[in-house]
Amino acid sequence: MRNIFIIHGSYGSPQENWFPWLKKELSKLGHRVFVPQFPIPPPEKRDSAYGGHNLSDWLKSLDDYKKYIDEDTIIIAHSRGCVFTYRFLEKLKKPVSSIFLVAPWINFIWYPKGWKKTNSFHKKPFDWKKIKKGAKYFEVFQSDNDPVKIPISEGKIIAKNLDTKFNLVKNAGHFSAYYDKKFVEFPLLLKTVSNHIRK
Repeated sequence: MRNIFIIHGSYGSPQENWFPWLKKELSKLGHRVFVPQFPIPPPEKRDSAYGGHNLSDWLKSLDDYKKYIDEDTIIIAHSRGCVFTYRFLEKLKKPVSSIFLVAPWINFIWYPKGWKKTNSFHKKPFDWKKIKKGAKYFEVFQSDNDPVKIPISEGKIIAKNLDTKFNLVKNAGHFSAYYDKKFVEFPLLLKTVSNHIRK
């Protein structure tokens, strides 16, 4: 049995996208699956200079699950959840087992320049050496037609920095049911994670 975390993205929740389905399917296989709710800003703060998300609040939220995070833990992250995962891994003393990054980004093209200085997720450059040491295995999933305009080059840069496999999935959008209702499920990710665990 593995402890598996699914990390939602900006303004997200455990009930959206493929998260409930994946939790159910992985639980059927005998794993303990957590989908935490991270603090998201109220609507009136979402157009502010910092986007309303606070990294320290997200890190504190994961503190409640410390006893479930060990060398066998798997983290599956989506969108901003990937950015959070980079920051989380930078702080780890011992590596977790595996990280699966879905629609990851660094500073994609629509990200306002002003946010980089004030957004707590991006105040300092990512320490890719520390991030890489934070897990024994990584895998990246990116689409060729992301509607939020994350360029394929960003996913490739992330995969290169982590020296890991890059999966380009055609017509997957942002892997989000908001843009494509088929993403209430994500069979490819389930198969990939399950096969990895069996190795």
